[in-house]
Amino acid sequence: MRASIFSALFGAMSNEHRIDISANNLANVNTTGFKRDNCAFQDTFIRFAHDYVVDAKPFIRDKDMFPAPKIMARPRLSEEVIDLSQGAFQRTGNPLDLAIRGNGFFKVQKDGGEFLTRNGVFSLSPDGVLVTEQGYPVVANGGQVTVPPRSNVVIDAEGVITADGEEIAKLDFVQPADAKQLKKEGENLYTLEGEEVPGEGEIVQGYIEKSNVEVVNEMVAMIECQRSFEMYQKMIKTTDQLDLKVIQQVGRVT
Repeated sequence: MRASIFSALFGAMSNEHRIDISANNLANVNTTGFKRDNCAFQDTFIRFAHDYVVDAKPFIRDKDMFPAPKIMARPRLSEEVIDLSQGAFQRTGNPLDLAIRGNGFFKVQKDGGEFLTRNGVFSLSPDGVLVTEQGYPVVANGGQVTVPPRSNVVIDAEGVITADGEEIAKLDFVQPADAKQLKKEGENLYTLEGEEVPGEGEIVQGYIEKSNVEVVNEMVAMIECQRSFEMYQKMIKTTDQLDLKVIQQVGRVT
């Protein structure tokens, strides 16, 4: 099989992955606090044994090396990262809606573990516990926070919660020491495999942060990926036809 089929296969698979990423970004364009995914590609160079001697030394030999040095390149996914750029703010007027300006995440509890999120659409459970849209408790002072019923709730830029003028808790507001250690876990939640540090941003009450997905850019990227995928498909088909022609005609006695 020709090496061009392998190169086209690598390219097609890479673009298929890009399409999946763009489709997921577009599906979450209206998800509060969603951060788009992005990826990059690079060439993987394949060297053969004779490729390691690539400099000509005419004082040693006067003929070209055989076989000639030939380095083959194939594309592959090199990095997939989360774009943490700021999303636009939308005013709601709800005192339990919170947006983050700058770097930082809220902490929530789920299944006995702690997760991070940028989605600040909070509410009160029947027991008065501050929870997310999915009903997961929001972490403050290392645990759940209960808000007195029918109280006037104020949350300042540092996450300090006061009810009727009395401080009751402070939200756990953190950020990763290395953003590359963040991992998406679904439901707009993240896990952190590395160290966390205090958040450097500020909390804005009565607002929510919209997704940072730009619809036009994602649509253009998706169309580009589809065209590239079709090109690689055509390359595979053309190479296969050439191989078939060689098999049928080479060695034929006329």
